[in-house]
Amino acid sequence: MAELTPMMKQYMETKSQYQDCILFYRLGDFYEMFFEDALTASRELEITLTGKNCGQEERAPMCGVPYHAVEGYLNRLVAKGYKVAICEQVEDPKQAKGLVKREVIRIVTPGTNLDTNAMDETKHNYLMAIVCMADRFGVSIADISTGDYLVTEVDGCRKLLDEITKFAPTEIICNDSFFVSGVDVEDLKNRLGIAVNALENWYFGDERCKKTLLDHFHVSSLVGLGLGELNCGIIAAGALLQYLMETQKTAIANLTSLNTYFAGKYMVIDSSTRRNLELCETLREKQKRGSLLWVLDKTKTAMGARLLRSFIEQPLIDKEEISNRLEAVGELKDNAICREELREYLSPVYDLERLISKISYKTANPRDLIAFGTSLSMLPHIKYILSTMKSPLLVEVCEQMDELQDVCDLIDRAIMEEPPIQIKDGGIIKEGYNEEIDRLRAAKTEGKTWLAQLEAKERENTGIKNLKIKYNKVFGYYLEVTNSFKDMVPDYYTRKQTLTNVRAVSQRGHIHGVHGKRFLIHDVNGNMAQIEVFKLYGADIPGVWDFYLILVALAVRSRLRAVAGFRGDRLGKNILLVEQHLKIILYLVNGELALMERRQNGQQHIGIVLDLVQSKMVLVIVVGLLIGV
Repeated sequence: MAELTPMMKQYMETKSQYQDCILFYRLGDFYEMFFEDALTASRELEITLTGKNCGQEERAPMCGVPYHAVEGYLNRLVAKGYKVAICEQVEDPKQAKGLVKREVIRIVTPGTNLDTNAMDETKHNYLMAIVCMADRFGVSIADISTGDYLVTEVDGCRKLLDEITKFAPTEIICNDSFFVSGVDVEDLKNRLGIAVNALENWYFGDERCKKTLLDHFHVSSLVGLGLGELNCGIIAAGALLQYLMETQKTAIANLTSLNTYFAGKYMVIDSSTRRNLELCETLREKQKRGSLLWVLDKTKTAMGARLLRSFIEQPLIDKEEISNRLEAVGELKDNAICREELREYLSPVYDLERLISKISYKTANPRDLIAFGTSLSMLPHIKYILSTMKSPLLVEVCEQMDELQDVCDLIDRAIMEEPPIQIKDGGIIKEGYNEEIDRLRAAKTEGKTWLAQLEAKERENTGIKNLKIKYNKVFGYYLEVTNSFKDMVPDYYTRKQTLTNVRAVSQRGHIHGVHGKRFLIHDVNGNMAQIEVFKLYGADIPGVWDFYLILVALAVRSRLRAVAGFRGDRLGKNILLVEQHLKIILYLVNGELALMERRQNGQQHIGIVLDLVQSKMVLVIVVGLLIGV
């Protein structure tokens, strides 16, 4: 049998580690798929199937998608239940010796997709982990796009099905015992459209799951997380967290709390009743229009819409909680002026939960930060309105609210009002925010002017009237002197090359940087500092806000007429979005390419868009909307 080519050997080694995934393998400007992956992708995506010589007798089936449009193709595969591994080039092909090094940077599954364009902003994208042990089920649910992370235990298949129907996850991960528990897995796949995947046994090891949770939340005991008696729940929550770490290839920074809940806290509504009542979708068309949710949902924000859906699906049964909610909403209902003002200030609020997740996973672009700042700028107005309220729930919300003026001011100082979508395009950081950025930006735009001034100055100093500054890829920038003036060349010039009628020289001291000046040759380098200053490193985020939404429902004329949503962080969370290394590629005037410059002095760290907020804070944001009477 013929031997595979080196590139195909590298592909096969990577593919062997991700057998259950379609491997998107980066080759130049395309993500390529081979063999069975190519056959599957070409069929599902309706793209052309070709072949590639891989060193064997027959050409390997191959298809590909352009890297700049990969998200669309990726979402289509994930929506059909496939898992996709993204294998990216992790070194510069121009500097690579031999094959370019490649690594899988993330795995995208139905329950871990972070692309907001592929999600319904009014619905959660839940991933559910189920552990079957004897007659009990451990259930853990997470939405990594919003930071929700829940755990519970149920006994019996019927109650488990109620939980599955209630949360409607897009993906379920489970142990092998789940398939023989009596649950109709094929019905979950075909009728509910849920992707169900069994994980390897090591995901569900007791000690491994406990250690994963302890390490992630930085606690010494699980009792503090409310998991003391939930043995199955601990395994489910730990397995889910391991799965997220494995697929995202990074710390899951936005899961900052694990909330334990019990089904008995809410009204029990089985799956048949949910369908017949048409709570969130109609029985026949499976559409929101015509359902109870469609009638009630007048929310202004995506967060409020998701919360309203969750409260319709999980009605309260505790009298005190119901009374507190109605009292708060009653006050809002009776105060029409305040209600309308809240509606107005909620309109500019973006989906903060998912914006924060994008920042955590380093996928935020400059416009996301502008949207984030715009949303935060509404907090002082919202807090002022809430300060006039008297009901205990609204008073508590107002007292806990932090206006986050420092974060808002930082974004306003650092980011352009209308930045580009892509970080690589530059034009992100405002002038005056960072001296190094200003210097590099000036170097990019004023470099030619400085060269002309240097040329004129050297002509005057040397008396060589036809002295010129030129550039080529071999020497970089150099001084050109014709042979007729070679006797006038000063001692501090160094000869580089002699041609028929000219001599190329470089100027020691000055050509390396007159008065310490250096300038860039290519425009792309002029933007590089901005990119590095803007980058957000999730590894440096010790805690991201865990918004806790509290829906306030209002009963008017025998039906709910108003909804307001609030969410506040626990005390003690810090915000750290700081870049600790500024890397800049500089091209010296004499043509020598400088190494990557790093600034690592703790006293000179370059702050990015969001800096460390030292003080402990509580963030409370009104995320719902009061529906007009």
